[in-house]
Amino acid sequence: MTPARPAPPVHATLADAATARLHEAILVGELAGGAALRLTDLATSMGMSMMPVREAIRRLEALGLVEVIPHRGAWVRELSIEDAHDTHDMRMLLEVTAIERAAARFTDQDAERARAFLQRNIQALELGDQAAARQAHTDYHFAMYAAARSRWLLRALEPVWQNGERYRFAGTRSPGARAQIMREHEAILAACVAHDPAAAATALRGHIDNAHARVIEKMTPGDGDRPA
Repeated sequence: MTPARPAPPVHATLADAATARLHEAILVGELAGGAALRLTDLATSMGMSMMPVREAIRRLEALGLVEVIPHRGAWVRELSIEDAHDTHDMRMLLEVTAIERAAARFTDQDAERARAFLQRNIQALELGDQAAARQAHTDYHFAMYAAARSRWLLRALEPVWQNGERYRFAGTRSPGARAQIMREHEAILAACVAHDPAAAATALRGHIDNAHARVIEKMTPGDGDRPA
């Protein structure tokens, strides 16, 4: 039986809708690094006034995805190997801290939520719905990190994660990469369910390192065509 397509997200305001559309366009490279974000053009293309688009750009600036220079305009931040390495290092620092704390506090309810998002990710990938798969992937990770019971840790992690998502889309995917990623996800969750912070940290480090390696392979001149 073909799985049902995940329901599209419901946006409470026009600013929410504009943010979601611009966010997705940046993550998948439709709005590439260095692309100018012109309020009039964006508002026209999205069929709304400039006010919600301006608010969307402000929110994306707060996430570090957009650069705004007063009286000059706004641009999508450029991708670079140096920034990819820096993003990787900060992910390691924040996410490993979060997963260690989460594993020590993990409950049955935390496991249920994480598994549901992981299943939603698999379902979306099978349907070829990349936007839904990306959101479910984010929800899966943050469902586990939320078990750390630290509001400030999650707030610190949010912009680093979002910047990392841009690089994840820029990475390469070999035929076996999806299966490997799923095994990594399952290993992280299993360690949390077992209340094993050391194993959870080891599994997550491997997951982040592997994702980073795919990104650098793609971004390194002359290496993009090597088999993964």
